[in-house]
Amino acid sequence: MHSIQQYQQFIANYLQAEQHTKEPKNLYEPIHYILGLGGKRIRPVLTLMAAEIFDADYKKALPAALAVEVFHNFSLIHDDIMDDAPLRRGNETVHEKWDVNTGILSGDAMLILAYQYFERYEPNIFKELAKLFSKTALEVCEGQQWDVDFEHRDDVTIAEYLKMIEYKTAVLVAAAMKMGAIIAETSEENAKLIYEFGLNLGLAFQLQDDYLDAFGNPETFGKQVGGDIIENKKTYLYLKAVEFASTEDNEQLMHLYSIQPQENADKIESVKAIFNKTGASATTQKAIEEYTMKAFSTLEKINISDDKKSMLRAFGENLMGRKV
Repeated sequence: MHSIQQYQQFIANYLQAEQHTKEPKNLYEPIHYILGLGGKRIRPVLTLMAAEIFDADYKKALPAALAVEVFHNFSLIHDDIMDDAPLRRGNETVHEKWDVNTGILSGDAMLILAYQYFERYEPNIFKELAKLFSKTALEVCEGQQWDVDFEHRDDVTIAEYLKMIEYKTAVLVAAAMKMGAIIAETSEENAKLIYEFGLNLGLAFQLQDDYLDAFGNPETFGKQVGGDIIENKKTYLYLKAVEFASTEDNEQLMHLYSIQPQENADKIESVKAIFNKTGASATTQKAIEEYTMKAFSTLEKINISDDKKSMLRAFGENLMGRKV
């Protein structure tokens, strides 16, 4: 087994070796740009880690890991366009640096490129990977649509929100891990359990992302802090604030979420104050911990050595305590 930093370096090296100058440059330069912004690369790291946990050489999992990373970044380009986001990982978003049409087309190309990496596997492995990837990619689109729909609804439930983030975020984390299991040709039970582990970890990760969007440090978070509030997104924080708020606080929150960002510069701070006052921020932190613990509970059922379980647990704990 290797460290997280080593896995990240393996992915960076492989990505560097795979990037070639191709024409037309206005299609490929934005792809190289967003992939070059780095980030934590959690999903491809999990693919390599899962492969090694089930006794395969990490090198065998590199094409699938890169497919996951390319797909994830494709979804980020399109998400940023839909959200009109100015920053990604502390840098200009693709549609800001180029334009919206370039972002759409380069994103489309990335989806195809992701599939091409699976072609490097034997037919039986390819079939399993492609089947899982297609299912996951469609779920990510469904999650994104729910996310958009929720912006125009005032009756979103916690259960609906959790389903949305499961599809939008957690399924790709889960699939990334299961791909490593498929490549290692472990048992179906192990593959199923590592998927479940990844799913719960992914839910914890997204809830943490929601929390950091409001309360993260702009210096380390890498995205615009308060972006979800500006966009009037019905996050877990918001839904819990609505659930716990007094009539007066609820009315203020509803008013703030009817305001367009350019109309009120104090909106973010006012909403955050309500999140804290109602206990929504503390409840969100508790939910992050609960999903992480659920992942650890699943981990105990996987048929691997204790030291490998410890490594996955350490990864989860590190994720739960992240600031970026």
